[in-house]
Amino acid sequence: MSQIETDIRDALARLALPDGGDLISRDMIRALSVEDATVRFVIEAPSPAIAQQMEPLRKAAETAVAAVVGARTVNAALTAHGPALAKPAPPSLKIGGHPKPQEGGPAPVSGVDRILAIGSGKGGVGKSTVTSNLAVTLSKMGFKVGILDADIYGPSIPIMFDVQNEKPLAVNVDGKSKMKPVESYGVKILSIGFFTKPDQAVVWRGPMASKALNQMIFDAAWGELDFLLIDLPPGTGDIHLSIMQSLPITGAVVVSTPQTVALADAKKGVAMFQQESINVPVLGIIENMAYFTPEELPDNKYFLFGKEGAKHLAEDLKIPFLGEIPLVQSVREAGDLGRPAAMQENTPIEAAFNTITQNVAQEVVRRNTALPPTDAIKITTMAGCSAVKK
Repeated sequence: MSQIETDIRDALARLALPDGGDLISRDMIRALSVEDATVRFVIEAPSPAIAQQMEPLRKAAETAVAAVVGARTVNAALTAHGPALAKPAPPSLKIGGHPKPQEGGPAPVSGVDRILAIGSGKGGVGKSTVTSNLAVTLSKMGFKVGILDADIYGPSIPIMFDVQNEKPLAVNVDGKSKMKPVESYGVKILSIGFFTKPDQAVVWRGPMASKALNQMIFDAAWGELDFLLIDLPPGTGDIHLSIMQSLPITGAVVVSTPQTVALADAKKGVAMFQQESINVPVLGIIENMAYFTPEELPDNKYFLFGKEGAKHLAEDLKIPFLGEIPLVQSVREAGDLGRPAAMQENTPIEAAFNTITQNVAQEVVRRNTALPPTDAIKITTMAGCSAVKK
């Protein structure tokens, strides 16, 4: 067996089945073929009825394998033992009646009340750190919270919640197989990091990344959520459009440091959300690494990256300034250890995130009072997009 076949089987072994075991231990993989440009395999279910329920698992298997085979196309097929199921009857067209809609097609994310996109123009400004701490603070306030780690090429959320070795389980929801998000500190989490090895690079073109994200959005059993936070990748690109094309985003939060270089890109991030064809309300800007405070001199502030840059940008753009987070060692240590810093009770960091989270919640209320629901967007040309009711 070649190394790439071993890697493929390892990836498939990480996909748990609802009734125990995985695709490899249950010997459900057939006809694995690795070619120069394509990987093909068959998932053999015990019965046609079970095969119908395994469609989300088939998609998850394609995603998991695509993460280990580089630029190759991945095709997974479902088959089953036993007689084929009867085809569903066509819609009734009898006189006096109307055709009933056919079942199937994309469904909304049921049970999710508010979807917040957390973005940044530049990488390395602490967007994932802010996302994780916002989530645990909302959870501490009594809200039901989930995180979708949409940073496909650099997923950080599993490490920040100390769940990098966990795997989402498959669960049966209304007769369909769904991914159950991993839960930590009261926050439900899905990330591409759960389906790849720690040292494995995800080398995907935009369409494959978008396909994986759609699976984590619509093929997941999120349950009832007050807030779903989406940790976007840096910049303004294909992933961002895919997310906003798939979901009606309640509002966006932009994270930046006070440094001029970071602010220039944060301004572009705000402009992306405010583009007429996208039109996602920007709830405000958060300034991370606002100043450095050494542990032995807690009252001292050193403005290493400039002073109040993000605050001034928010004023210039006439959007809310949600607050600032200092650069302190405990925030970095907490992220590395997988215990978000906002959980450190009676500390300045907890107070800072409490203030920011309250401001975010207040802006959500104000946005929902003053504005209609956000539309998902429809890509109409390679150069732009237009709003369409979802």
